[in-house]
Amino acid sequence: MKDIKTKVQQRLKELIIAALNEAVNENVINIEEIPDFYIEVPQDKEHGDFAANIAMILARQAKMPPRKIGEAIMERIKKDAFIEKVEVAGPGFINFYLAPTWANEVIFDVLKNGEEYGRLNGQSGKKVQVEFVSANPTGPMHMGNARGAALGDALASILKMAGYDVTKEFYINDAGNQIENFGLSLEARYLELLGHESQIPEGGYHGEDIKEHMKELIEQEGDRFLSMDSPSRRAYFIDYALKKNIKRMKTDLENFGVHFDVWFSEQSLHDSGKVNEVIKLLTDKGYTYEKDGALWFKASEFGATKDEVLIRANGLPTYFAADIAYHKNKFDRGFDLVIDIWGADHHGHIARIKGALKALGYDPDKLVIIIMQLVRLYRNGEIARMSKRTGRAVTLADIVDEVGKDAARFFFNLRSADTHLDFDLDLAIKQSDDNPVYYVQYAHARISSILRQAKEQGVNLPDIAGLSLDEFKKSSDLLVEGSEIELIKKLADFPSEIKLAAENLAPYRITVYTQELAAAFHSFYNKCRVLTDDDNLTKARLLLVMATQQVLRNAFSILGITAPERM
Repeated sequence: MKDIKTKVQQRLKELIIAALNEAVNENVINIEEIPDFYIEVPQDKEHGDFAANIAMILARQAKMPPRKIGEAIMERIKKDAFIEKVEVAGPGFINFYLAPTWANEVIFDVLKNGEEYGRLNGQSGKKVQVEFVSANPTGPMHMGNARGAALGDALASILKMAGYDVTKEFYINDAGNQIENFGLSLEARYLELLGHESQIPEGGYHGEDIKEHMKELIEQEGDRFLSMDSPSRRAYFIDYALKKNIKRMKTDLENFGVHFDVWFSEQSLHDSGKVNEVIKLLTDKGYTYEKDGALWFKASEFGATKDEVLIRANGLPTYFAADIAYHKNKFDRGFDLVIDIWGADHHGHIARIKGALKALGYDPDKLVIIIMQLVRLYRNGEIARMSKRTGRAVTLADIVDEVGKDAARFFFNLRSADTHLDFDLDLAIKQSDDNPVYYVQYAHARISSILRQAKEQGVNLPDIAGLSLDEFKKSSDLLVEGSEIELIKKLADFPSEIKLAAENLAPYRITVYTQELAAAFHSFYNKCRVLTDDDNLTKARLLLVMATQQVLRNAFSILGITAPERM
């Protein structure tokens, strides 16, 4: 089902093409073919409701000034009832001014479709995997992980709304050097707590959580591991602490409203032989060589700045080798598109992983990597590095404790992923219009208040299930005030915002949209009484605010924030 905005754009396109064909038949314009062109909403309202760029696109082919082409088309456009005026402006834009009520049918569409309003069908059946967070399981999740969680979860929701079959995946880095160092750090703390001299190795972990794990283990098991050989002892400690850390990660993420479909273990790639298998494949294809006792991948042949080690001189595979095996595994599972969200420090990894996929015969363009910039936390106007609760580095759990899930998720998606984000902790908890999440949630709560007042005053809320389009039009034609029209137009924008957010992998578009929709609603509320002495007008405005509430809920659902009834 096409939304009202798309229907109108399609109708305008048909009218333009018919007028252009007429001009061609009359030899006013000479062209071989009609190129694709767009019809969009002008930034300046003075330029109408929609504008077409067909005249500029045709200028070279027709060997005519674009304004003359635009005028020739304009003169031949058949005036539909919903078109009030057509003008040619600027270099040749054809601007359409429509009847004020052109978008009113969107209210009906919203109320009839409910939670499904905004859902697209264009990508039906395409399988997409979004891998995000994938935090190192050796300690608590930090700010970068928190932003990645909010970004990845919202993006997955947008892609679902766009019609994709989406899988959300967390890659557990439970193998390699960091796990070896994790085990050594745990062992050092264990020995130290039992009065034995020991030191955490260089590159090890000094967090309080390491000590806490070993304290708990000693309380449960005592000193029985002192008699065990060191490798076996470390293996036990790693298994014990990783299970605890991963369980805590899952809890922290669920408290943040993020649920993964798949938790994929890096260690499983080694255990199953997939890492050795992918190294052999690259070797068989002639893309590896030996140097300094190590095995190298010819990454520079595929656009990377230098070649990369697959197997170290000590015979152990690198993290890169496991990452190639992991991405091969992704595509072997049948995903049409794979999206990774990485921190800014991984930028240099893009060319080499795409190069390895190309070497293996996969299309590297089907791997899309979003690089996410850093977050700076501010408290009292100064950079905040420590948690108020623990006095340690701020973690995902800390941020949720301090400002709440809704504010955190909303703020993390206020900007494009590729821009640095300044997160004002004081603003995030402020109950005023200055706080963007409060502002948008208050719009929803205000609508709930209007609907409660209507019931208290004995006003019957419109029966959506039994509402026919003809009956609806009788009411909606009364909505002609400027603030009503602007609010209706903003409701009509929602499906196209979903489409653009999905195409550009940009969840922040939905965050911005909710702010614009809330602003349009608050403006309407300040200028138009909903509960009036005119029953028909009251019904029309009730339908409008009910539709606004539904679209806010749909957008909130994407962003993972709640829709409060009261504030």
